[in-house]
Amino acid sequence: MTLWLYKMPMLVGRSREQAVLREALESPDAELVAVYGRRRIGKTYLVRHFFGPAVAFELTGTHDGSLVAQLEAFATALGRAMSSRAPLARPQSWTEAFRLLEAHLASLPRKKRQKHVVFLDELPWLATRRSGFLAAFEHFWNGWASAQPWLVIVICGSSASWMLSHVVKERGGLHNRVTRRLRLGALSLPECEEYLRARHVEIGRYQILELSMAFGGVPHYLNQAKPGQSAAQCIDRACFSPDGLLHDEFQNLYAALFERSERHEAVVRALAKSRSGVDRHEAIAAAKMASGGTASKVIDELVECGFVKSAAPLWHKQRDALHRLTDEYSLFYLTWIESQRGQTEASWLKKRASPRFRAWSGLAFENLCLRHVPAIKRALGIAAVETEDAPWVHRPTEAEDQGAQIDLVIDRADQSINLCEMKFAESEFVLDKAYARELERKREVFRRVTGTRKAVFLTLITTHGLRPSEHAQRLGLEVVTMDALFAK
Repeated sequence: MTLWLYKMPMLVGRSREQAVLREALESPDAELVAVYGRRRIGKTYLVRHFFGPAVAFELTGTHDGSLVAQLEAFATALGRAMSSRAPLARPQSWTEAFRLLEAHLASLPRKKRQKHVVFLDELPWLATRRSGFLAAFEHFWNGWASAQPWLVIVICGSSASWMLSHVVKERGGLHNRVTRRLRLGALSLPECEEYLRARHVEIGRYQILELSMAFGGVPHYLNQAKPGQSAAQCIDRACFSPDGLLHDEFQNLYAALFERSERHEAVVRALAKSRSGVDRHEAIAAAKMASGGTASKVIDELVECGFVKSAAPLWHKQRDALHRLTDEYSLFYLTWIESQRGQTEASWLKKRASPRFRAWSGLAFENLCLRHVPAIKRALGIAAVETEDAPWVHRPTEAEDQGAQIDLVIDRADQSINLCEMKFAESEFVLDKAYARELERKREVFRRVTGTRKAVFLTLITTHGLRPSEHAQRLGLEVVTMDALFAK
C-alpha cells in the first residue's frame, strides 16, 4: 500500500535520491536516514523540499557553537515546532533535550499512512566533543524512536569524514542502526541541463558542458549562471572576480568536509598533476605523507565523497587501483584560479585561447565522460549487454617495448571490446594521420599484451562528432557525441 505523501514543490533531477526518501516515507517501520555529501551539493534543500510540511522538527547545528548555544538553538527550534508563544527554557543537557523532543513527537496527531519527519542538519556541529549529544541521540533512537513506525529521522552533515566514522561505519550505539544512507553527488549532465532550464538559463549543450567542466554538477555553483549570459561570462564572474563565489571556495571546501583537511588537500594537489592517475603508494608519496592507515583513510574519504575515483585497470586486482582527481572544480581551481589570484586582468575568454586550455579541457572532458559511462553504453547500443568497464595501462618492461594508456575499456559479454578515446573540440573533430596511427598502435598493443580473441573496436567520444575522412573510415571508428551524454 502506498502511503499518502504531502504535495511538495517540484525538485529538479535527483530522481534516485527522491526514490530513496520516498521509500523511507512508505516504509512500515521507523527510519533513520543518513544524508551526507560535499559542501554546496544541496543536501538541506533536498530534504526540506522533498518532505515539506511533513517535517515536524528541524534543528541545524552551529559551527563552533558552544554546548549552551546549541541547546539554546534546540529550545528555539522546539518552540517553533510547538508554535509556542513564549520562549522555551533551555534544556540542561542533550539527554533532557531529547526527552522533550520525544514528548512533543508523541503528542502529535497521527493520520493513517502519514509519517512525521525529524530533520537534524549539520549533525557533526551538534555532536561536539564532550557535549554528550551522540550518547543522548543513540538512547533516543534505540530506546524510543526506532519503535515508532510513523517516524522518519533524517541526519545530515557536510563533514563526510565525521559522518562516515561516527554514523555510517560506527561500531558503537549506532552500529547498523542507519536504515538508509544517501551520499549526494554531483548532478549529471541531463540534470544540469534541466536545472539550468528551470532557472531560465538557455545556453545550449556545449556551454553547459563547459560550465560543468569548470563547476561540476554542484547546484550552488550552477546558480552563478544567469539568463542572458554566456558560460564564459559566468565563469569569469564566479571564478576570476575577487568577490566571485568560487574565487576562494577551495580554501573552504575541504576544511568544511574533513578534519585536518590539509592532508586531503595535499593528495588532491598531487593527483591534479597526473593525467592518467597514480596508484595508492604514488599518491601518498606525491602528497608527502607517511604510508599507513591514516594516509589510506584520507584517500578513502576523498573517494567516498566523490573527489577522487579509484579504479583497478582491466583484469587487475583492486590493490592495483589507479586514483585520479575527478572533482571538476578542484581541477579548475588548481589549473586556473590559484595562479591568477591577485591579478586584475583574468578574462576566461583570453585563457580559452591558450595552449593550457587544450590540456585542461581534455582532462576535464574525460572526467565528465567517465561519470556518464551508462549513457555511452546506451549510445553504443550495448546497454543490455553485460560489461566490465575500467581503465587499461601497459607500462613497458623492455626498452624496445611501447606502453599504452586507455582511459576507458568496455569489455563486453558479446565477445567484443570498445577502446574509448575522449576528445574535447569546439567543432567537428579532425582525425589527422598522426593521431590515426596512434589509435591503431594502441589497439595493436592492447591485442598483443592482453592476447584477447574478442573483436576490438575503436570508439571516439567527442563534442560535435567526427569530420569524415579516409583515416576514420579505415579505422572503423564508432563515434559518440556530447548529445549522448545528455540523454536520460
